[in-house]
Amino acid sequence: MKTTRYTIRFTLALFAVLAAAWFAQARFRQPNAEYQARRAKLRGQVDGPVVLFGYTSRNEAGEVAVFYQEENFYYLTGYSEPDAALLLVPDGPGAQGPSEVLYLPPRDPRRAKWEGPKLGPDDPSAPEKTGVQAVKPFPELRGDLVNLAKTYPNFYTLLPKGPENGYPHLATWSGWVREVLPASEIHDATPVLTAMRMVKTPGELALLQKAIDLSMDAHFAAMKMMRPGLYEYQVAARMKEVHEMGGCSREAYSPIVGAGFYSTVLHYDALDNEIKDGDIVVLDVACEYGGYAADITRTLPASGKFTARQKEIYEVVLGAQNAALSAAKPGVYMRELQQIATEYIDTHGKDLHGNSLGQYFIHGMGHGLGLDVHDPTNYNLPLQAGMVLTDEPGIYIPEENLGVRIEDDFLVTEKGNILLTARLPRRVDEIEKIMAEGRAHPQPQAE
Repeated sequence: MKTTRYTIRFTLALFAVLAAAWFAQARFRQPNAEYQARRAKLRGQVDGPVVLFGYTSRNEAGEVAVFYQEENFYYLTGYSEPDAALLLVPDGPGAQGPSEVLYLPPRDPRRAKWEGPKLGPDDPSAPEKTGVQAVKPFPELRGDLVNLAKTYPNFYTLLPKGPENGYPHLATWSGWVREVLPASEIHDATPVLTAMRMVKTPGELALLQKAIDLSMDAHFAAMKMMRPGLYEYQVAARMKEVHEMGGCSREAYSPIVGAGFYSTVLHYDALDNEIKDGDIVVLDVACEYGGYAADITRTLPASGKFTARQKEIYEVVLGAQNAALSAAKPGVYMRELQQIATEYIDTHGKDLHGNSLGQYFIHGMGHGLGLDVHDPTNYNLPLQAGMVLTDEPGIYIPEENLGVRIEDDFLVTEKGNILLTARLPRRVDEIEKIMAEGRAHPQPQAE
């Protein structure tokens, strides 16, 4: 009975949040209480202080560079300015001073004339604005860590596990921590943060749904405008316009619009080819709202009608997607969903040589979704309620210039799942109907 009451409360709260997301206008941070709860939860799971660092001012040169915060730092603070650090101290008998401190760089009044006023460590309203118990100048972090080392043998930060794509943020700051605390044990906070980020709060679900809604709107626009003679970049530009007009801060990833042969290239992003009559077009395009990313793919016939062969392959992919989705529930592993999708594809349809199609499904069937389009997820653990993932089987046959991918986002619930992208059609007849309506009432297109 307890489980039943919890399920009902969770479901009602979820639908209230998702309904509210339709009317949400603010694209920015969640209330301070959301981040305070996360910090308190993290402090309760470690046996020593945690120190995390936001990104520095920018990781590339150039006037077009835009700052975006390190995801774990943003997850715990909602603070989106550069050059900050966060210190969390666990509760306990030996705890002294504030349990959480945000360290900010000094503010230069001259730069404010160019960039606008920024919150500084000497601002008396800083704790109230950030929701963090104490706010100090960044240079004080070193001394605070040294003092804490007199009480705590263990410290936690984010440790690198490999190359960092040319931006050595974790290596730089974890090295700094080791230098400041040479006699302390430095542990990786990543596993604890990953476990926390895997299960989304109602506030996170609202932002995810907003990103998904705007991404679906963009796919509707693409369905209605698609026709031979357009260039791939023109379709992507229309979709990005829908995102930005709706309040998305940026694309969740580089838009993929691949026609003909390029429908078989998984991460094709050149977008410089003309879409031709008879082409199949893969559109993997989605936006980010309030820091949270959607991830949606649809496959469209350039002419508005699938050929018999295109429809055949499309129906196999759709069947595999539905088979995996119907099995997604708490206790099931992602590898099991992968196997279900692969077996479906392998037992339905053939290539031109009579071989099964399983060899053309060359990627994973899904991944976690959240602050990152591939959100940290421990795939060695089973699915649990509150996780948001993608379901994205595909078949790519270069010999036929034929690639099909269908990707949707779903929320795991206590008894199954909810398809968060259900408003965007997946069936062949539904897609062709929308495309026909777009041709009947065409919108002016830039040439």
